[in-house]
Amino acid sequence: MENEIRKELGMLQSRRWFLRNCGVGMAGIALNSFFSNNAIGATTQDPLSPRLPHFAPTAKRVIYIFQAGAPSHIDLFDHKPELVKRNGELPPAELLENYRAAFIHPNSALLGTKYDFSRHGKSGIEISNLLPHISKHVDDLCFVRSMQTDAVNHAPAQIMLSTGHSEFGRPCLGSWTLYGLGSESEDLPGYVVLNSAKGTSGGASNYGCGFLPSVYGGVPFRNKGDPILYLSNPKGYDKAAQRAALDTLKRLNQQTLDDMADPETATRIQAYETAYRLQSSAPELMDLSQESPATLDAYNIKDVKETSFARNCLLGRRLLERDVRFVQLFHEAWDQHSNLDKSLRKNCLDTDQPFAALIQDLKDRDMLKDTLVVWGGEFGRTPMAQGTDDGRDHHNRAFTMMLAGGGIKAGIVHGATDDFGFNVVENPVHVHDLNATLLHTLGFDHERLTYRFQGRDFRLTDVHGKVVRDILT
Repeated sequence: MENEIRKELGMLQSRRWFLRNCGVGMAGIALNSFFSNNAIGATTQDPLSPRLPHFAPTAKRVIYIFQAGAPSHIDLFDHKPELVKRNGELPPAELLENYRAAFIHPNSALLGTKYDFSRHGKSGIEISNLLPHISKHVDDLCFVRSMQTDAVNHAPAQIMLSTGHSEFGRPCLGSWTLYGLGSESEDLPGYVVLNSAKGTSGGASNYGCGFLPSVYGGVPFRNKGDPILYLSNPKGYDKAAQRAALDTLKRLNQQTLDDMADPETATRIQAYETAYRLQSSAPELMDLSQESPATLDAYNIKDVKETSFARNCLLGRRLLERDVRFVQLFHEAWDQHSNLDKSLRKNCLDTDQPFAALIQDLKDRDMLKDTLVVWGGEFGRTPMAQGTDDGRDHHNRAFTMMLAGGGIKAGIVHGATDDFGFNVVENPVHVHDLNATLLHTLGFDHERLTYRFQGRDFRLTDVHGKVVRDILT
């Protein structure tokens, strides 16, 4: 036994044994080194340098208005007279076949909308009277009334809309956009996030870069003080000393990047340089007092320093003007399980006029034609009442989103739901289809915009998605 152990130990220590039995591993190490070196050209350059898409885009930039919490499509965009007529009745049994609700018993009474709907514009699109300002722009908008998603709770549904997957760890649409197109702004991040209400249920995953290099993640701007913490220099630290320190740090980081080709080192270099330029560009960006009183009135901004959805809409336009590629506004205020009437009226009062002003502002500046505008939440609300007659539950089978500009047909309605707004009955659009279409306007074949991670090529639409060509110009 002792001799056998010694023999085994001798084999382990044998150079011939090591080379013979570990040859594949050594080859793997060599190949990995070879491919890493070949990748250095991509990683040592600016990872945010502008790049060409797969084909000519119709949109150059995006502003995504994420109305988190899920606006009620039945009360705002998808008028159902039959539902109003049958208010208080139990839903038809066939409607609820294989249906599971999130928080209410499916067999709850139907709840028709309390609000009037009217037709507007040359297109004659019907919209709730809770949205008098948006109603003036129906001829600029595309209403997708046949949206569907897989998730039925806020966090997973928000993350699915943002990333194409209901679990954490995937890159969002904004990150894929920046990864594919790069940034044209020298003084601001390529992807900026503004929040006007409480934080979203999905958190930072809604604007995170997942497994993409972190340079492609969204950068949240604060609503008060410096838009990014510690942006201002401390007293006694002048710009010359700061520039010298940053130049030295950049040289050290660049040496590491040249040697290791680590994309996170490239991110660090980019972050330091962007932060330095932000020190001069951010104060000017955030100073809304430069805007005319007429503009502030149009957005319904009462106090230029007070956090609001209106302020963020105007900041969004200013960011787009300064070549920021992707701007995302989060407004989580739409989760009306109760107090539906009061809360919905307030939400519309807060968001209707600013969004309409943004559309008009982009038109006036000749920017709407190549700016993709997206408005919507993670799902819709049930046609059945929750609790009393003043609340609606989550509903993932059908909801509405608005699109505008950037190659989207204007003044149209796409898709339809049944008489109760419960199921899609015409031209269903899954979240994957929406994301495939948004990427298409930016010049990308969603099946070809991929990133290899852990041995697999990943994409925003996973293994799904088709472009909704009927809504494209």
